[in-house]
Amino acid sequence: MASFERHLFICTNQREPGSARGCCAPDGKGELQRLFKEAIGAAGLKAAVRANKAGCLDQCEHGPTVVVYPEAVWYGFVQPEDVAEIVREHVALGRPVERLRLGETCVNTASCPHKPRPQ
Repeated sequence: MASFERHLFICTNQREPGSARGCCAPDGKGELQRLFKEAIGAAGLKAAVRANKAGCLDQCEHGPTVVVYPEAVWYGFVQPEDVAEIVREHVALGRPVERLRLGETCVNTASCPHKPRPQ
């Protein structure tokens, strides 16, 4: 069996309601991951692409968060209506969706403008 060309990791972590950091999957149902799996299948890419549930990706301020490997493209604030565009443009055609892409100043940094200010 050939290896996968791309892996998508979709954060399904839950936090307490009202958390200052936010939450990627407040309902706990993994709906976003399910939508990615369906869109990948509908595009005929199931044998080449894997959409995985992920625990906390530590980008809660940007949730819901999705990361695509091997390119290491991080997407933030992903909504169900964004899934088809990510699959069509990035997964199928190799063109990251810039409007959803998190900048390098936001991923794994202490000073991202989306992070809550210390009180």
